Amino acid sequence: MSFVGFMSSAAGRITRIVAGLVLIAVGVLIGGWGLAISAVGLVPLLAGVFDVCLFGPVLRAPFRGRDARELAR
Repeated sequence: MSFVGFMSSAAGRITRIVAGLVLIAVGVLIGGWGLAISAVGLVPLLAGVFDVCLFGPVLRAPFRGRDARELAR
């Protein structure tokens, strides 16, 4: 399975959501510049929630997870 294939799967979406939540929590706990880490954590969190793969276009794959799953079939 390719990277984009994994990231568009249910496991990949859960991984992105959990990674985003962890980054946000760490950033809040650190405080100060850690808030920047929290802001960065929003990217994988929202990408997982909205089912998009930001690396898809860079790797010549679809941006939307649903489209990537259709190609994998």
